[in-house]
Amino acid sequence: MKILIAGVDEVGRGSLVGPVYAAAVILKRDLDKKKLKDSKKLTKKNREILEKYIKRNSYWSIGSASLKEIEKFNILNASLLAMKRAIKKLNKKPSRVLIDGNKIPKIKNYNLKYVIKGDEKIPEISAASIIAKVARDRLITKMSKKFTKYAWDKNAGYGTKLHLIAIKKFGITKHHRKTFNPIHNILSPN
Repeated sequence: MKILIAGVDEVGRGSLVGPVYAAAVILKRDLDKKKLKDSKKLTKKNREILEKYIKRNSYWSIGSASLKEIEKFNILNASLLAMKRAIKKLNKKPSRVLIDGNKIPKIKNYNLKYVIKGDEKIPEISAASIIAKVARDRLITKMSKKFTKYAWDKNAGYGTKLHLIAIKKFGITKHHRKTFNPIHNILSPN
């Protein structure tokens, strides 16, 4: 029996807006693993090219946890929930699941293992990192069309200088994570 390894990574944990995404990827044999890197080390254009390549040559799925779930459960638990959803949505059940980081979601009947800096070491995790990043960036770019003052299309909702200036000047939107600093501090100074 062939061993199917799934890599899992999340994206959007440190963002100040929107959901957190996770992807699970099982690579097919004919994929050139040397092309895969941590999504943060690739240009946007290269991520988008690789995303199409990965999707054509793998079994993949995406899970997410909403802004409401982030606020309710905290970002760590919401990230683990997104990972769990991505793993459960895979078309094939993996023999082993390798997860970037130092925590794993609770899922019965799955062989789960975390790998610190897995997105740099394990091609399946690198692939998951790319798929999750491209999907979330597309969503945040779409959201930015209504909220152009915050430059989400350029900062993916992260706390860049421009984004923080916009929050101070225009306030927060319904998409901002109210439990995150500096937003929490702005809403309840003291």
